[in-house]
Amino acid sequence: MNGFPWAAFGTGLAVSAAVALAVMLATFGIALAKGLHRIVDVAWGVAFAAVALASYGMSAGHGDDGRRLLVTVLTVVWGLRLAGHIARRGRGHGEDPRYERLLAKAPGSRNAYALRTVYGVQGALVWLVSLPVQAAGYVPAPLNALAAAGAALWLLGLVFEAVGDVQLARFKADPANRGRLMDRGLWSWTRHPNYFGDFCVWWGLYLLACGTPAAAALTLISPLAMSYLLINGSGKRLLERHMADRPGYADYRARTSGFFPWPPRGR
Repeated sequence: MNGFPWAAFGTGLAVSAAVALAVMLATFGIALAKGLHRIVDVAWGVAFAAVALASYGMSAGHGDDGRRLLVTVLTVVWGLRLAGHIARRGRGHGEDPRYERLLAKAPGSRNAYALRTVYGVQGALVWLVSLPVQAAGYVPAPLNALAAAGAALWLLGLVFEAVGDVQLARFKADPANRGRLMDRGLWSWTRHPNYFGDFCVWWGLYLLACGTPAAAALTLISPLAMSYLLINGSGKRLLERHMADRPGYADYRARTSGFFPWPPRGR
């Protein structure tokens, strides 16, 4: 199999866009029934898993089977773990304050505004960020050292993200920690182990798509976009603005790396 199957990939892109849109529309319907738009955060991971599975089916007969299977499994595992974690974390809570503030600015119907600015935007981002997952299935080259490096980077990211989430959940579950800042475990090495984990996951998946120069060039926008979202968009920057006034946060910020893990400075 020579070259990259552009025509088949184009069809796959259209199908993936439809799948991402369908997940977001279904989530919007559930949100209306429950009166909670925060469930879109659960749909974020589910949508990536759905796109990965759709891409796996659409790319059959075009790309290397080992690469197709590996990138699909890695994406589904990451997406469903994230969705499950967010669902457990939000159980029993009301609307997310972020969406309350956003929808308070609605120029008309809050639900129509949410459909455009929350579900529509997130569906488009799922499609954009998942480009390496979509393209990898059409890469004819067999798995190689670069793909192995990508899988290792993905694993580092998943472990960092999952361990950080578990550590934070246990910390919050202890009544003795009420009102205190989490500054232990991975949270003493970076203020955002979960965001750093996502960063590694998506750069790892990008490396898995780099089986041809064309796929590497086409999909580079994905990890760059995710990096921007995590560091300067709705991730680190927004959360730190919210945390800035918390007692002890200035000291925590002074001794703990902002994103990339690093040994804590002297306490």
